[in-house]
Parts: sequence; structure tokens; C-alpha cells
Amino acid sequence: MEKRRLGRTGLAIAPLVLGGNVFGWTADEKTSFDLLDRFFDAGFNAIDTADAYSRWVPGNKGGESETIIGNWMKSRKNRDRVIVITKVGSDMGQGKKDLSATWIEKESEASLKRLQTDVIDLYLSHWPDPTVPYDETLGAYQKLIEQGKIRSIGASNLDASQLETALKVASQKSLPRYEVLQPEYNLYDRSSFDGPLRDLCVREELGVISYYGLAKGFLSGKYRSKADLGKSPRGGGVEQYLDQRGFRILKALDAVSGRHSAKPAEVALAWIIARPGVTAPIASATSLPQVESLIRAAELKLSAADIAELDAASAL
Repeated sequence: MEKRRLGRTGLAIAPLVLGGNVFGWTADEKTSFDLLDRFFDAGFNAIDTADAYSRWVPGNKGGESETIIGNWMKSRKNRDRVIVITKVGSDMGQGKKDLSATWIEKESEASLKRLQTDVIDLYLSHWPDPTVPYDETLGAYQKLIEQGKIRSIGASNLDASQLETALKVASQKSLPRYEVLQPEYNLYDRSSFDGPLRDLCVREELGVISYYGLAKGFLSGKYRSKADLGKSPRGGGVEQYLDQRGFRILKALDAVSGRHSAKPAEVALAWIIARPGVTAPIASATSLPQVESLIRAAELKLSAADIAELDAASAL
């Protein structure tokens, strides 16, 4: 399996990351173990999760995904083969997004305990927190790095201005900088990353691990009308894509997937994998056939004509 350098972190990851947001939600522990086994057996090596996964499920309190991953690594005795990416800063019951030093110290310990590990490979600020100065957040990460509890840091959901400011503060105050960005990015949702944000990441050599690669499932092709929205628990979030541009993208995906005997979802992910500035997209699965599809997506090589057709269909 091809490995890609993840910015300046010193880590190398396969071109697709397994999303752990479904663990403890639409995938129970046994199913999650099966999915993880197959994904890693195929040569992939990175899993993305967060302390807040899956707090939105009735009866859950957060940390369910990290707990399942920790149990899996302990059961398989494979911690040295797994690049663990997790996040901090979401509301875990404290009533707000929080990147304060006190909260980061507390939540990092909770994540380490749930993951049953001594170190987190990549620790991300999940959301911007305008109430906390960047130097306080980065200073908290510096202490964790010095203690050997995290290896590298990154951020999710920052725009170009926020990321540039965070990088400047790190440089001016000799603090660790964000080495990885996790933005929303897919064939439909291109505007927030394409342009100044991507240019900044390329210029500063940041790794980029994108999320929502299938636009909440829309790019799988199974949602083609409002009548299809009841097909899964995530269907309600797809309605926004059912417009003229969305249907144009689906038409292009159908054409390209037909030429490759592939599924639309596989083509959509292969397009992201081929994008300049992107290290790897994140994609989740709730069944073994879906994992097999992710494997095929990472192996699929699109032609220049394929990419041009998809670019044109998804142009803003």
C-alpha cells in the first residue's frame, strides 16, 4: 500500500483514513472490530476519531468510539501498526467548544485512557475557540508533546485566516505549530478548501486529511430524490445537495464509474485522493462490503480526462 508523507509530522499514512465516527453509533463493537480488521489487513494504517464520538446518540456520553478503538488495539496487540488520530475541543457536557489549557489537559488524559495507549499520534483541535488565545492552546499541546503524550498536532475546521494566525503565533512564540489540517472537502463542498486555504497548506507543507468525502453519503449515488432520504439515519443531512449542481455531479460520477466498473462513491473518493494538496480523505463504513469499496477507491486510478470531467461538473 502506497504511503504518503503527512506534512512535517514524520508520519506516513495510506491514501485513505478510516473514520471512527460510526463506532458506537451505527456500528457496534463487534462490527467495528470486523471493519477495523479488514481495513488494516488491506494495508491501511490510520484511524480518525474524536472524544465527542458519538455523544449525539441517545444514551451515549461521548468517548464511545475511542473506547472501541482502544479495546480493538488491546485485543489485536497492534498499537505499533496503528496511527491514531483523535480530536479535542467539542462540547462534552461543559456547554461549549473548549480549547483552554485546562480542558485540553483533562480531555487528553481521558482520551489516552479510553484508547488504552500512552501516546496519541496526531491530536487535533476539533473546532475554533475564539475565547482562548492561540498561544494558550498551543502551549498546552507543547506540554503534552514534552511529556510524550502526543506526537504531532493539527486543527480541524479552520479557515485560511485562522490557520495563518495560528501558524504565526506558533512561530513568534516558539510553540509547536499545527502540522495537519482537517477540512470538509468533497466534489460538492469545494469552496472552503480550494483557493487560499489549500494554497496556504501547500506553501506551509501541512498535511491535509479531509472529511465528509462523500458529502454525508450523497456522492454514493443512493440519494437521487427526496423520496430517498429515508434510506439511512444520515439521509436528513443530504437534502441540501439535491439541486441542479448536485445532479450534474452525480451524472459525471455515473459516467466515470461506468468506464471503470466502479461505484460512484469509489470515484468520488479517488478524485479527492488525486487532488493537489490532499494527503488522504477520511471515509467511514458500517459493513464489510463498504470497507471493500473503500479499498477499491484507494486503488482506483482516474485518468486526466476523468478528473477533468469531474472538475467541470463540480465547478462552482
